[in-house]
Amino acid sequence: MQVVSIRADAAVRVFLKRLVDELAEGPLNLPCFPDVVPRIRKALSDPNSTLDDIVRMAGTEPRLAARLLQTANAALFNPTGTPVSNLRRAVTRLGHDLVESVTMAFALAQVKAEPALQTIAPQLNVLWLKSIASASICRVLAKRLGVPGDKVFLTGLLHGIGYFYIMVRAGQAGMPIEDLLTDFVSQQHPAIGRRVMQKWGFEPVMYEAVGNQNDRQHKGRSGADITDVVITSVLLADALIERGGDLERCAEVTSIATLNLSADDLEAIMRHTETAVATLRHSLEA
Repeated sequence: MQVVSIRADAAVRVFLKRLVDELAEGPLNLPCFPDVVPRIRKALSDPNSTLDDIVRMAGTEPRLAARLLQTANAALFNPTGTPVSNLRRAVTRLGHDLVESVTMAFALAQVKAEPALQTIAPQLNVLWLKSIASASICRVLAKRLGVPGDKVFLTGLLHGIGYFYIMVRAGQAGMPIEDLLTDFVSQQHPAIGRRVMQKWGFEPVMYEAVGNQNDRQHKGRSGADITDVVITSVLLADALIERGGDLERCAEVTSIATLNLSADDLEAIMRHTETAVATLRHSLEA
């Protein structure tokens, strides 16, 4: 992280404080967010919604429908290689959690592509790559933990939502993006991410994992938990995307020990993730 002037650092702290206050007091302000997303998320959480309701809503946005079909046919989610060619079958194959993941990925991709945000496009693209990598790693580690992989995949995908929110709002406000590339912002974005996910109505286990992603000494009350998975996935995604595979930052991280991951395990997960990220990018960005 770069060092900024005392004046710029003070401005960043005031800016983040304003974002926190806004999240506490009013509605979520994320410009350019597609209207179809909250409608689909509401339907997914409503026990009275039917498969036809979800398919009908998704079908109103052709680009989202295309992403759902591509993801359902991706090798990562289609191990038998049996293709689906209509939206109903794609939604059935993916299930609620993965449909929500694809929907959120679609929304974030739309936001980061906005012309007004092109000045911060490089930073948003790196964050997006790390989010995809983290989601993929979460899915691998969920199997090891014995918890639903698709829900943990979504948690990993959203691990950087606080940073995403900060950068989008900074771009909107005309704040120099270089002022946000600091250790202070890295430390603060999980707390903002927790608040954003609370506003969106995600489950506590998900937003608490996002909020605690920087806790290298995390210890769950009854052994390994989803927070351990997210902590580990974020470290590995950062190593893969920004550190050339260097795993030095993984040393002495309690969650990695709690998950009983050896150095060989970490290397194997990284190799798997390189392939998975390419597949996911094709599905979620095409």
